Amino acid sequence: MFVHTDDVKIPIKIWQSSPEMIEESCIEQAKNLARLPFAHKWIALMPDTHTGMGMPIGGVIACEGAVIPNAVGVDIGCGMAFVQTDIPVSLLRETMTGSGTLVQTICGNILRNIPVGFNHYKKPQPSKVLDSAKEQGGKYEFDKDLIPQIDEGYYQVGTLGGGNHFIELQQDEDGLCCIMLHSGSRHFGNIVGQYFNKIAYALNEKWYSSVDPAWKLPFLPVDTQEGRRYLDWMQLSMDFAYENRAVMLQKVKETFAAYTIKYLGMEPNFSNEINCHHNYAAIENHYGRNVWVHRKGAIRAREGEIGIIPGAMGSYSYIVRGKGNPESFMSSSHGAGRSYSRKKAVETFAVDKVMVDLKENNVFLAKNNKADVAEESRFAYKDIDQVMECQKDLTEPIKKLFTVGVIKG
Repeated sequence: MFVHTDDVKIPIKIWQSSPEMIEESCIEQAKNLARLPFAHKWIALMPDTHTGMGMPIGGVIACEGAVIPNAVGVDIGCGMAFVQTDIPVSLLRETMTGSGTLVQTICGNILRNIPVGFNHYKKPQPSKVLDSAKEQGGKYEFDKDLIPQIDEGYYQVGTLGGGNHFIELQQDEDGLCCIMLHSGSRHFGNIVGQYFNKIAYALNEKWYSSVDPAWKLPFLPVDTQEGRRYLDWMQLSMDFAYENRAVMLQKVKETFAAYTIKYLGMEPNFSNEINCHHNYAAIENHYGRNVWVHRKGAIRAREGEIGIIPGAMGSYSYIVRGKGNPESFMSSSHGAGRSYSRKKAVETFAVDKVMVDLKENNVFLAKNNKADVAEESRFAYKDIDQVMECQKDLTEPIKKLFTVGVIKG
């Protein structure tokens, strides 16, 4: 870790080996966070940090009495889910079906049955979260422009999304298959985030706020009506994202089990299920103050808490145990972190190179359109093992996983 103190109100603590490892634009965004009048103690940047919208991805800020929509992001509640199986990966690779190996058959079936990218279900799906929101209609009725999102959410629950979202079959160090997925609140959270960001901009201008609009960090005091409404909708988006992952994971487990029973005669045992967010804000106590901790591309890592840190497809991912380091506000990275923007990655790495790399590493990719595959290739991301080394005072790895098959939008 090194500490940046130049031209800022409070320090910026960065879990990286040297300043050269961080983009200058990312440092500038962190400086803006450090100039906020309600920022508590310091800003924490995780080793996977890179430039985001207003706030760096892989950033953590604790705020006294205020929330910042852009410090949560528009994919509110985005996060990870994981489950262990007792099925050897070797059997999945060696067993042939009418559609290739069992790995290929399972991944292909998941891609056909779970909507990805901008797609959604053609019929509404069951959702306890959205049912509950409708029952509490009065809680949300002020924001009439958002109400239609609740109805639309029924078509989105249990869907994957695009970009860096994925479903993976992975191999652990014992050769057993694990399932990991990455998704969030879909269009629902995106609309909520944009809606309240606009409200925050308008109110900050009305109040002649000292927070420069150019920083893209408009805020809402939590004791205002607008702040309380944002927190309600943020929590609803988080609950929806959690349910979205849970529903999707259940569908993947059912597909996985159906094919292992059919072709291997083995019913899998599923264990050690995890479901956690990495884009959210929560009230926590740090250094004697109750503060709103914003984790944008960071996971909570309290002492003993289990978390998920994925790498890029074709590389390693980790299950970790938190160490409860107070200096990071008990947080750690949420992944490897981008080295190249999506546009730059596509310009730099040819589709053929990415596909050959996956083949050489025995990774099967299920994706409808491979033209943009370089966006999420391992070449576009930081080295996950270097990230883990930089945060060994934040988390302890307890399981290392390698990609076997991946489903992407």
